[in-house]
Amino acid sequence: MRTPRLAALELRRFGRGRLTRAALVSMILLPLLYGALYLWSFWDPYGNLDRVPVALVNQDRGATAEGERLTAGDDIADGLRDSGTFDWRQVGPEEAREGVESGRYYLSLTIPADFSERIASGGSDDPRAGALKVRTDDANNYIVGQISRTVFAEVRTAASTKATRGFLDHIFVSFSDIHDATEEAATGADDLAGGIEKAKKGSQDLAGGLGDARTGSEDLHKGLTRLHGGSKDVADGARRVAAGTGTLAGKVNGVADTVRPFLEKNEQTIANTARLVADAAGEVRANLDALADAAPGAARDAAASSTTLTDVHHTRCEVSPLPDPACPDLKKAADAAADTAAVAGDVDELVAGQKDHLAALDKHLATLEKQADALAGRAPRLTEDLDDAVRRINALDRGAKAVAAGAKDLHKGLGRAEKGAANLDEGVGALKKGADRLDGGIYRLVDGSGELAGGLHEGAGKIPDLDTAERDRRTEVMADPVRLANSKLHQADNYGTAFAPYFIPLALWVGAMVAYMLIQPLNRRALAAGAPAWRIAVAGWLPVAALGALQVTALMSVLHWGIGLRTARGAATVAFLLLVTVCFAAIVQWLNARFGAAGRILVLALLMLQLTSAGGTYPVETSPGFFGAIHPYLPMSHVVEALRRLITGGDTAPVLQACAVLLAYTAGALVLTSVAARRKQVWTFDRLRPELSL
Repeated sequence: MRTPRLAALELRRFGRGRLTRAALVSMILLPLLYGALYLWSFWDPYGNLDRVPVALVNQDRGATAEGERLTAGDDIADGLRDSGTFDWRQVGPEEAREGVESGRYYLSLTIPADFSERIASGGSDDPRAGALKVRTDDANNYIVGQISRTVFAEVRTAASTKATRGFLDHIFVSFSDIHDATEEAATGADDLAGGIEKAKKGSQDLAGGLGDARTGSEDLHKGLTRLHGGSKDVADGARRVAAGTGTLAGKVNGVADTVRPFLEKNEQTIANTARLVADAAGEVRANLDALADAAPGAARDAAASSTTLTDVHHTRCEVSPLPDPACPDLKKAADAAADTAAVAGDVDELVAGQKDHLAALDKHLATLEKQADALAGRAPRLTEDLDDAVRRINALDRGAKAVAAGAKDLHKGLGRAEKGAANLDEGVGALKKGADRLDGGIYRLVDGSGELAGGLHEGAGKIPDLDTAERDRRTEVMADPVRLANSKLHQADNYGTAFAPYFIPLALWVGAMVAYMLIQPLNRRALAAGAPAWRIAVAGWLPVAALGALQVTALMSVLHWGIGLRTARGAATVAFLLLVTVCFAAIVQWLNARFGAAGRILVLALLMLQLTSAGGTYPVETSPGFFGAIHPYLPMSHVVEALRRLITGGDTAPVLQACAVLLAYTAGALVLTSVAARRKQVWTFDRLRPELSL
């Protein structure tokens, strides 16, 4: 049987049922999971950073420099929001801290309250650097922290350049101001020489006037001494008054604090009770006269009643021979009447003897009625009246204390004034002597003023006087003296394009690895029939190579039309990937054919070694030395280098080198597979009972 037919037989068996056909389609589409799906998820993370939520805390309160309002914090915050880098959410400091710790925000940027003040301090005597505070948590995402360092480095550079520009501009403006001021000083020096003669006459007048001032200062000192003595008595008196009002206020406040709660709760009760007292006093007054008129008659009537009851009891109970059953009751009635007559007599005697007292009682009751009536009217406002009285007393206390403090300050002030007057007297004397010396020194000013004017004219000519355009040009250069001229050769469009050379060979290797899990690396019928070993090897390799071609077609179609991968050399890229997939198929076939079940483990181990040493993410030089040592000898290293040139452009030498390496690996793997097929045609005990089976 010819090799193509033998290879076709291996593929034809996958068309016998639905499950086998599904397995064949899965083998073709499996690389999409590793290639297209991975690249899709990594396609353009930097272009989607505006979806990453981060916290922005702007505590800057701004500053004023040279009469202009500076809001550096607001400028940075607006610039960050407009930049499209991260999803900036302005929050408070506590929410930012909790958000970073909980993972709600990937990082936080804090602009401190004194940021603008520090930026503005560059032109002051105490320059201070502004500080932006960044908080990240690698437990949330390490890569975001690395990206943020690049972003914030640009922010820091821009802020520093702006601050430096303002500082230098201030310096150049100051140069112009100094130039103008020096010219004005030179003109003033010219005027100075002409004014010295006038100063000479003025110095003579000054010396004479200071003599008169000395006499006045002596009189002032004596008067202040007398005032200082009298102010002490005033201060002592004011202090005693303040102490008295303080004591009064303390007692009143204490009483008020005690009484106020009772009044607030019982104002209505007090009013009702006062009204009741007033009414009761009126009732008592109305009955005093009736009591005086009725007392004598009541005494007489009570005595007559007592006599009558006594006589009846005597006749019926003591004289009559027959006992009367009502005698006990008559006895009680006679005794009660006697007691009533005695009380009525006492009341009559009391009223007759207390007429003057009853008149006084009536007067007092009238006064009580009037006062109770007034209290009933004022009762609802007793708390208000109490608070008003307390406020007046406290105001009096504060005023007395203020008077005492003022009197004390007056006493101290007059003491200082007394000392000042003494110093003034001494100073005027010294001025008198100085004026005499000034009169002699003015002559020497004439020569000095001439030299000063000449020197100032000469200095003004050496100070730069820059116009606005020249000042802006120099400021721009000095603020940013070194600039980075960044240029890229063969730039990748995005993150996914840059990683495509790494994920595409990974997908094709996995495709070959899975294919040989379902397809036999060596046809068993051909082995049993004794076919040539090379034919058996090629027949086992061709089906997976054909599937690899379909895998490349499906993968590149999805990457190009589905995801948007753009290659500099499209046709060459596809042709190269066809070579890659046949090479990977040959290597995986040999490992499975030679080592059997253990070969599948070796295929996976070889994949791990290639991924870690290919330099697909970071340069291989950054890895430990072991990976750098095996890097040149593994096929995927050359595949990654070649795909970078084919996708983004560049020198094709690595592509040609990779093709040579892949062809050598393919040929070598097929030769080794042929050797393995030859050995498989000889049955051994190990083949009949293998130690490991997968």
